Formats: sequence, C-alpha cells, structure tokens
Amino acid sequence: MRAPNIDLDSAPWWDGLRAHRIIVQECRVCARHWLPRTPACPYCGAGSPIDQPVPGEGVVYSFVRAHRPMSEAMADEVPYTIAAVDLDGGGRVFARVEGDCSIGLRVAPEFVDHESWTELRYRESR
Repeated sequence: MRAPNIDLDSAPWWDGLRAHRIIVQECRVCARHWLPRTPACPYCGAGSPIDQPVPGEGVVYSFVRAHRPMSEAMADEVPYTIAAVDLDGGGRVFARVEGDCSIGLRVAPEFVDHESWTELRYRESR
C-alpha cells in the first residue's frame, strides 16, 4: 500500500494516527467536531479551531465493497470495504472496515502501522 502525501494541513491527522490517536478539529465557539481539517468551522465560521483527540468509536453511515483491485498492488486485498463512519461526538471519517459491514454497525478503531505511516481501520465494536 502506498504512503499518503502528508502536507502541513494534514500532518496533525497523520501524526495522531502514528501515535494511535484520532485527532479531529473542534470549534472554539460552537464546540462541534469535524473532518477533514479546515481553517475555520464549517458550521458557524469561527476561525482558529483546536485539535481534539477523540476515542474514535462510531456508527457506519454508508459503505462500498471493492471487488476489483484499483492497481496491481491491491490485487491481494480484494474484496475490501470502505465505510463512512459517523464518529461519536461529531465528525465523519472514511476508512477501511475489517470483517462484515452494514449500515448502522457500531465500530471501533484499529491502527495498522506501515513502515512510514499509520492507517486507520475499523472493526465491529464488541
């Protein structure tokens, strides 16, 4: 699997995953959480959000299951599932889900360490 392109805007997200933590942004005014990172709150427009670690549990909002590889490097990975996960407390993240997946499924985060980066995945919550 290819490493992501990490820039100044996304570095706090990837640094958090490397430390096995999920970091979202939180508005200083309305206290809502969101992903992906932006310079201002998408709900009220306030600037200077803060980084906030969250447990990362949530519920599958939607998902797709890939049955064909997007590249030769992914040939051994199919089929796999990518889901939109609504995080408890706010925010939505897209990540791979291991095992069976369905809309409304409660999931918990898993961290997969690669050589130079860490991938966020999910598995059914127990």
